[in-house]
Amino acid sequence: MHSSVVELSGPGGVIDTEARATALNAQPWWPRWRNLLVQAASLLLSILVWHVAASQRWHLGFLTFENVPPPLEVLRAAWDFAQSPKIWSHLGYSLWRVFVGFVAAGALGVGLGLAIGRFAWARQLMLPPLEVLRPIPAVAWIPLSILMFPSSEVSMIYITFIGALFPILLNTIHGVEHVDARLVASARSLGTGPWRLFTQVILPSSAPNIVTGLSIGMGTCWFCLVTAEMISGQYGIGYYTWESYTVQNYANIIVGMLLIGVLGMGSSALIRRTGAWLMPWYRPEGGKP
Repeated sequence: MHSSVVELSGPGGVIDTEARATALNAQPWWPRWRNLLVQAASLLLSILVWHVAASQRWHLGFLTFENVPPPLEVLRAAWDFAQSPKIWSHLGYSLWRVFVGFVAAGALGVGLGLAIGRFAWARQLMLPPLEVLRPIPAVAWIPLSILMFPSSEVSMIYITFIGALFPILLNTIHGVEHVDARLVASARSLGTGPWRLFTQVILPSSAPNIVTGLSIGMGTCWFCLVTAEMISGQYGIGYYTWESYTVQNYANIIVGMLLIGVLGMGSSALIRRTGAWLMPWYRPEGGKP
């Protein structure tokens, strides 16, 4: 069997760690910088198209930029918002709602996913009602959440929770179902008990899918934030965005949208990096984590 790992050996077949480190450090730096440059150029090109379309008031029939503020106007609005004392209240409330909703969705989604993916009785008992609830959009839960929860704060957290739950649940189920059966059989043949089989085979093998589900779930938490904060309240990035729309402050709408996008992208990236750190045995195909 050919190995995909090239060993650097010193005299007598002993691995030369110094030579290994030298070879790793000698990897070309240009591809990494090239990727960063391409990504930066993509962002700059998008901003340029936005600037031209908004400044020239493009009207494409089905799409119009007549009321879209240009980037410089949005930048001024972002600067004003950054200097406002309300920014910390808006950020604090939104971060709290997303954090609580995500933690609850992660705990329940991973727990149910492991059970449903591993046990036939759990799949038959719990998966049908969950599949019925899965296609319901978060906005459709608003009236029922108001009726179910006496507190508007809990209702908003519930909307972020329900948005994150199903990506986490389905990715966990997928990860457990695709654990290599040969690994399970080998562990059992060596006398591994049920608990050690779960902790040493099932969980490590399904961990990449779980991390993927958590990353997607974090993104959907922020996606549902505007919907959640439409219910009630006076603070939150989603509320700020919706309030800006009601008073026709278009630049502030884009500020809120971009802030949600940056926070969602950053928190999802943090989960992926944390997952890569906790899974040193895993490397995605074709590159680094």
